[in-house]
Amino acid sequence: MYEKTFPNKRFKHTIEFLEKHVNNTQTILDLGVVNPFSKIMQEHGFSVENTKGEDLDLDTSTIENSEADVVTAFEIFEHLLSPFTVLKSIQSDKLVASIPLKLWFSSAYRSKTDMLDRHYHEFEDWQFDWLLEKAGWKIIDRKKWTNPTKKIGIRPILRWFTPRYYIVYAERI
Repeated sequence: MYEKTFPNKRFKHTIEFLEKHVNNTQTILDLGVVNPFSKIMQEHGFSVENTKGEDLDLDTSTIENSEADVVTAFEIFEHLLSPFTVLKSIQSDKLVASIPLKLWFSSAYRSKTDMLDRHYHEFEDWQFDWLLEKAGWKIIDRKKWTNPTKKIGIRPILRWFTPRYYIVYAERI
């Protein structure tokens, strides 16, 4: 998954935000297969169960049958055709979710080798807020951060100032 780069900054911001809003005695259903960040959550004392790799656009049964206290979705919703359906199917009253923000100077991400590693949506923050609101969630806290690169050029310079990631803590209305 992270053959060339490991997202240390994103993981650092994400675990800090998670620890701010979720007690590690609460159980977590993390949308997506087991990944490096699932393991980081466990290293920080969280009890984490992941979905099994099913296509969440077509099969939300794991989400619907989960008794987890909190659902996390880190960099997942941009890959779904219908994130609204997934958000509505969540049984928990708490959600921590992050997305990469749409960058006006860069086209949507698409892997040429992995059909699942593509962004169908690249949200602006207000679009993601609206999606959550329509699905029955109230945002309690939010945070954005940049993702600078060590490359030379106009776009790498813009990445120093333009927020790339957006994370929210929301509760069911």
